[in-house]
Amino acid sequence: MTSENPETPSTKPRSLLKSIKEFLIDRFSLEEDKEDEADVIQAISRGIEFRGVNLWTLIFAIFIASIGLNINSPAVITGAFLISPLMGPIMGIGMGVGINDLAMIMRALKNLSIAVCISLLTSTLYFFISPLHLAQSELVARTSPTAWDALVAFLGGLAGIVAGSRKEKVTNVIPGVAIATALMPPLCTAGYGIATGNLYYFAGAFYLFLINGICISLATFLIVRFLGYHQKEYATPEIERRVRQTIWIAVLIVVIPSSYLGYQIVRKTIFEESAKRFIATECNFQYRQVVNYSARFNRRQSTLEISLVGEPLPKDSIQVLHTKMPDYGLGDAKLLVKQGSFKDAEVDLNAITSTVTEQVIQYSQATIARKDRIIDSLRQAVAFNQIGSLPVADLRNELKTLMPDVQTFTASRSLVMNANATKPDTILLVYARFSRQHTQAERQRIERWLQSRTKSKKVKLLVD
Repeated sequence: MTSENPETPSTKPRSLLKSIKEFLIDRFSLEEDKEDEADVIQAISRGIEFRGVNLWTLIFAIFIASIGLNINSPAVITGAFLISPLMGPIMGIGMGVGINDLAMIMRALKNLSIAVCISLLTSTLYFFISPLHLAQSELVARTSPTAWDALVAFLGGLAGIVAGSRKEKVTNVIPGVAIATALMPPLCTAGYGIATGNLYYFAGAFYLFLINGICISLATFLIVRFLGYHQKEYATPEIERRVRQTIWIAVLIVVIPSSYLGYQIVRKTIFEESAKRFIATECNFQYRQVVNYSARFNRRQSTLEISLVGEPLPKDSIQVLHTKMPDYGLGDAKLLVKQGSFKDAEVDLNAITSTVTEQVIQYSQATIARKDRIIDSLRQAVAFNQIGSLPVADLRNELKTLMPDVQTFTASRSLVMNANATKPDTILLVYARFSRQHTQAERQRIERWLQSRTKSKKVKLLVD
């Protein structure tokens, strides 16, 4: 007679791990609702072309984004995001690399070049004729790429291609991707740099556009390979091998410099965040004020420049700042301290105005909050006094019509503190003496009348 072997302790963890694995595969699987490969490729291929409607839509979107940057309106810039067709050729490049389609890559690059040229011409024309030439904050923010810009573009590209590969399109994903990846404003900012002759703005903004485009293409390529799309077939293995080599050589030419530049962007972002934290923590001085600081990153030696007004900062205090810089990851940076009075030091008056305004606002807000608390407490006291003043004589006369045998009557509001409570409770305390004994029902009737008459939630009737 045989018996089944019970499950051994060693098999339990394996069974649990298998269950967890199956659960995760089921939850994160992209096979459900997967669109046919040919339909996805065809849809992306259609979005590559810039002619007719796509071209006019791009021009209108560029004008809208340029106006938004010019008047510093995030809402207008967001509207340009939603109608921009720039994602098409960029995703086409990633799709072409993913399925080994050199013709698609070349077509996407050609159309992307046309789109970029038209975008630059349109934005340059707008900023050339615009009467507003001051660079607003929304525009300046697109002149210096950060690591977060690249990360957002990469994640947005992932979301875009995943949503595009579904049978039922997720309608809220594509607009969100267009907003997050921020392809339009950098091109418009580059046009502003051309119109105003500012090479720094042009280079920084165009570099931001390139970084975002590369990240989106990379995300598309990874998802296409992850989904296992079939590679394009060629007439002979020789042609296929040559095409694959050409594609990967081109990819390496783009990826290697981009990786290095991306690494420098990460270093720059970390340096700027560390400098900001250092200024906020260590540069709170008495009798002097930091009116401006500049964190200039350089791969050889970065510089942190601080401008002070007020009493001069002693040399030993400056030396203390030097010794604290390594704690913030600024050990290799050079510290420059500019200080002096308004007469013998060049200071940024706009920064001074901004700092003073901010301090005045903070002081005003604190003063208003303090006065609000005082007003609230006074209101509570007045309300309590108003509630506490009861018309005892009127209450006695009205009660006498209900209970003619009342002889003595008084009422007052009192604060009662329970043993387990943190706040006192208000109760209407009533003392009355009658010429005869009343039943419990009569007492409850009096209490209900008092509650209704005095608008009190709690009434305590003491009868002598």
